[in-house]
Amino acid sequence: MIENQFRTDDVPAAERFEYWRAHAARTIMLAEVSSDHADDFLAVERDLRLGSLVVFGKEHQPMTARRTAALIRRADPEVYQLSLPLSGRADISWTSREASLGPGEFHVSDSSQPHVVRLRTGGKPFAAVGVRVPKSLVAVPQAQVERVIGRPMPASAGIGALLAGFLTDLDAQRAACHAGDGPRLGTVVADLVSALFAEALDLGVAPQAHGHALVPRVEAFIREHLADPGLTPGAIAAAHHISVSYLHRLFQADGRTVGGWIRRERLENARRDLADPVLAAVAVQDIAARWGFTRHSVFTRAFRAAYGTSPTDYRNQSQPPRRVVAWPGRR
Repeated sequence: MIENQFRTDDVPAAERFEYWRAHAARTIMLAEVSSDHADDFLAVERDLRLGSLVVFGKEHQPMTARRTAALIRRADPEVYQLSLPLSGRADISWTSREASLGPGEFHVSDSSQPHVVRLRTGGKPFAAVGVRVPKSLVAVPQAQVERVIGRPMPASAGIGALLAGFLTDLDAQRAACHAGDGPRLGTVVADLVSALFAEALDLGVAPQAHGHALVPRVEAFIREHLADPGLTPGAIAAAHHISVSYLHRLFQADGRTVGGWIRRERLENARRDLADPVLAAVAVQDIAARWGFTRHSVFTRAFRAAYGTSPTDYRNQSQPPRRVVAWPGRR
């Protein structure tokens, strides 16, 4: 866990806006920034890095930030930024929609989409708390998250209230957090963001709780499709309407990988068939193909690595000995 605080009053007044602009480009995302207060721009931002996501709190004077397609091509951190204004308003426009949000409403920006944010105040500095979370940590597929971009999400009830309280407390008590708390706190924040999106989309259940029920269904699906060479994490995720990154997280929670589990299940089924006397006449490569191994050499290497012997030798060792019938001889 890394804590940073940035203040423009650390430099002379004439340098403050450029100081802020460089900070934003380095730590947030590339944007064209302007302000009517550029001659003496006052801003404070507190960042708390929790693994790969960042919780922030900030206060600054009104400004405008333009995230253009050209800047996105130059650098895209692939993040969602959720901001909760505490004072002032945020007017946001995208290619085909606009939104105006004030205190008590989360707004979401996608670093991969061009947009313009105009932050305005009624005399006081604009203030907000929020989080920049990598898309790979969000359980809801990106195509569905697209539907919440530009929609206000209340921070006074439900998951929104939980996330707002958690971010506000983290910003206020960041000095009390221990270095080892970062990954755990980051997981909590990512799950709350995913749950907020799920709630806004009316998916019916928070992704974390959904995950516990989903794992057995995913495993059953994999077992039913082991013979399909096209059984990939992408195909599995699409069949269950989740993101590939969330699928990997479900397996990682149990110390597994998706590809490793598929390979183990395929090898176990092939091993069982090789030991079955009924299938003794079936070629080894046909048994391998039956369980999704399209290349015999790949199957042989994987089998030897898992069981310490070749498929052919395993079959020979597993088959019951043939009975030798001794015919009566002459006496």
